[in-house]
Amino acid sequence: MAAITALVHGLGNIGANVIHSLENAPDMECLGVVRGPASLGTKTAELRGLPEFGSLEALVQAKGKPQVAIICGPSRLAPEEARRYLAAGLHTVDSFDIHSEIPRVVDDLGAEAVRAGRSAVVAAGWDPGSDSVLRALFEAMTPVGATFTNFGRGRSMGHSVAARAIAGVADAVSITIPLGGGRHARLVYILPQAGAGQEAIRAALGADAYFSHDPLEVRFVDSPEELAAAADNSHGVLLERLGASGRASNQRLSFDMRIDNPALTAQVMVAAARAAARLAPGCYTMIDIPPVALLPGDRMRHIARLV
Repeated sequence: MAAITALVHGLGNIGANVIHSLENAPDMECLGVVRGPASLGTKTAELRGLPEFGSLEALVQAKGKPQVAIICGPSRLAPEEARRYLAAGLHTVDSFDIHSEIPRVVDDLGAEAVRAGRSAVVAAGWDPGSDSVLRALFEAMTPVGATFTNFGRGRSMGHSVAARAIAGVADAVSITIPLGGGRHARLVYILPQAGAGQEAIRAALGADAYFSHDPLEVRFVDSPEELAAAADNSHGVLLERLGASGRASNQRLSFDMRIDNPALTAQVMVAAARAAARLAPGCYTMIDIPPVALLPGDRMRHIARLV
């Protein structure tokens, strides 16, 4: 069977880890990395020998047309990038992580995907993503009850990117602190640009949708080295559901993991890229995808092995 061909869009933490996951996928091949023209020639070690291109057109001319684009840029830009790749005739996968906006994105990209005859998988990380699947399964197992998703303690990539986008911020790291019962606090370390006002940064951060719903503490640091001390990639989640199955109450379900954040996000995205090449045209989230479509190889072999 021919390998599923992919391109990686962006070479940040997730893009670099997607390359690693594609290297280890027995049924996939990465044709190259598409980056902004200003980024070409930087971070060459992360490319691991892959060619880089300033546009999709340049990649296609040199390597041929890939089947799927794995979009690894900032979350807020992912829907527009997906729309562009779908219009060019590629399946797409992204890790868009603004939960409240996901239904709108699914609707918008769904129409574009059907027009293009391609599939788009949005919000394909671990949360939203694989955790979303577990929440759906937990509800199927205990239809009446309450589910609590407790993140961290650890570094949130999406929140860190959002903090870096604030005017006056040179760099930032956002740490998620679980408070229990699905509630969280955000601890954000900020390296400000020279001359930037701390109170203006603090106010803009508190007004951002990523931070406005949670208790927020902002700490300013004086050097990149001080910021790097807080920039560990570890993260985690504890999912808990207390509910009832039929007439039996007091059912307790839980799932706990401690992970390297960008590595797991990347691995889920590569699995979703495999599924995208198998799905009918349309836009999907992880809860829409049969789990077997995420795995390499033969469906019946997986049924024999896992069921």
